[in-house]
Amino acid sequence: MKTKNYVQDLRAKSEAELNVELTDAKKELFNLRFQNATNQLDNTSRIKEVKRNIARIQTMITEKRMAD
Repeated sequence: MKTKNYVQDLRAKSEAELNVELTDAKKELFNLRFQNATNQLDNTSRIKEVKRNIARIQTMITEKRMAD
């Protein structure tokens, strides 16, 4: 159910807000990868979750561009 709420939140945002969220998610992914490389990351499943969120955000951006 958490995913549905996240997707609904994404749909409500504008394309500019989605781009900001995409940038933040990519920064988070970079930091998670860095922590993983230095063996400081405890929850490795977070990397997979952030990757999927990035894909969701990119899909929403594409949908908004196609609608215009």
